[in-house]
Amino acid sequence: MTSKHEELLEQWEQNYKRGLLSFWILLALSEREMYAYEMGNEIRLLSQETIVADDNSIYRALKRFADSGLVCSEQRPSEVGPPRRYFLLSDLGRTLLKQFITRNLTVFQAPRVVKAMEHAVA
Repeated sequence: MTSKHEELLEQWEQNYKRGLLSFWILLALSEREMYAYEMGNEIRLLSQETIVADDNSIYRALKRFADSGLVCSEQRPSEVGPPRRYFLLSDLGRTLLKQFITRNLTVFQAPRVVKAMEHAVA
């Protein structure tokens, strides 16, 4: 039987991870262009196995990103099987990712925040 705090932690992590899927997809695409099917593994590796994204979630996000102009895509022949659609960040997507990192993630490097996190886990 799970305890109340374990149940709450699981719920919190699910919401947190679902909300950050966009970040992980854009971050993966900032390194190189790739097709949707390989993104799940890349996200798992980049996030040090803390984020597991199913193919449907990735495809839905890529559709939203394409509609918003954050990613571009190009269909290319595949050596095995049907052609693959490769995705890459647009200039807008790269700018958005940089701004998100600056506004929301670099705060975790601030000495006061680092000290508070160290205190919280001590």
